[in-house]
Amino acid sequence: MAVKLAKNTDRFQIDMTKGPLLWQIVVFAFPLIISGLLQLFFHAADFMVVGRFASHRALAAVGAPAPAINLLVNIFLGLSVGTNVLVARYLGEDSRKKTSRAVHTAILFSCVGGTILAIAGLILSRPLLTYMGTPEDIMSMALVYTRIYFAGMPLVMLYNFGSAVMRAMGDTRRPFIFLLISGIVNVVLNLFFVLCCGMDVGGVALATVISQGLSAVLILKVLMGKRDSCRFNIRAIHMEWKILSTMMMIGIPAGLQQACFSFSNVIIQSSVNTFGSAAIAGLTGAVTWECIGFFISGAIGQTVVSFVGQNSGAKQFHRIRESIFDCAALSGGLILIVGVFLFIFAEELLAVFNTDEEVIRWGVRRFKITLPLLFSCGLQESLGGALRGMGKSFTPMIITVFNVCVFRIIWVKTVFEHFESMESLLLSFPVSWGLNTLAMWAALYLILRKMPKKFNFEKNAEK
Repeated sequence: MAVKLAKNTDRFQIDMTKGPLLWQIVVFAFPLIISGLLQLFFHAADFMVVGRFASHRALAAVGAPAPAINLLVNIFLGLSVGTNVLVARYLGEDSRKKTSRAVHTAILFSCVGGTILAIAGLILSRPLLTYMGTPEDIMSMALVYTRIYFAGMPLVMLYNFGSAVMRAMGDTRRPFIFLLISGIVNVVLNLFFVLCCGMDVGGVALATVISQGLSAVLILKVLMGKRDSCRFNIRAIHMEWKILSTMMMIGIPAGLQQACFSFSNVIIQSSVNTFGSAAIAGLTGAVTWECIGFFISGAIGQTVVSFVGQNSGAKQFHRIRESIFDCAALSGGLILIVGVFLFIFAEELLAVFNTDEEVIRWGVRRFKITLPLLFSCGLQESLGGALRGMGKSFTPMIITVFNVCVFRIIWVKTVFEHFESMESLLLSFPVSWGLNTLAMWAALYLILRKMPKKFNFEKNAEK
């Protein structure tokens, strides 16, 4: 006998269409922010273990492939944004049948997409690392790390799509708990593989894959145990092509937007690699700390997607505007505090990864250039998330392509080639962040001014 799907009464869920908005945003966003910081900590643990117990070359080998990995991964992860928006919207409409179909479509696609990504990553690892000018003294280690990481992509995709479903229904606490568990496993396995088994980057990569697999299994277990419209039943798994099409119309532009960031970073990383392994290691440490700001901006960006998505489905337009303002102010303010903290304690924080004075000097040089405008990352993510939540995913993609990808490539080919200094190269980051934030704000302002009394989500998603 089929299980009758009940209304969403899970105590972990949040009805984003009613109640005190700012408090709901904080309750929703806080576990996402902490989850992001935990991800950063566990990712930093990879760097700390290889940087302290292996060598600065091993640290560089883990950091050098990051832009290439993100380039391929973010295209598929963007589709999880489509999952978030669609499920949130159908929950806002109280359309249980569509919600269930969207959940099953998303989970199946995550498995298929993850497998495709794993195969692509294994094939393209060496060409990408070669294109980026990865130094020969770290090439073999970087290749090992990249290939093992990509082998675990089906599990990574399953976790991210499952988390997107849970965010759409207002549950960010259980993904946080699962991330905490898997992160502790990651740290323990890092130490075991490197110290006890004598492995270096291979052990770190293997620990990452195993821990991510654990979090994916826990997310899937929750979805299979639910008794509402978000319940996942493996016997009912199928691909709903119309829903997948709408999901892709929203998600692909979001994925391409993130891929633009990654592609431009590949170009910049190629230039960074010409300064040697010490520079790569120093900038890897600096970027790791800057990721505190990036994770905060990403978490609140996901928050505004869910809140705008549910309130669009429920036609609560005043809550759309309020949630955008609250999320942007919260994100920008928190990241501004983070930037000041990183600037004051720069040398001490960089020494956590490697105590080599030359490595630390390179990291400090990056901080001096990027930290003053780091807060703008939070603003652009909140504004872009609002556009995606309303189904206008192409707008932030186009803005990002020009203000980030195209701009940074032109910068590298003109300004950097003329001055050929690390400062001239790194300056492309804050300038592109500022331009992107201004363009996102202008686009959102024009759309909100013209927001109709009746909001047609499907029509907007197709534009």
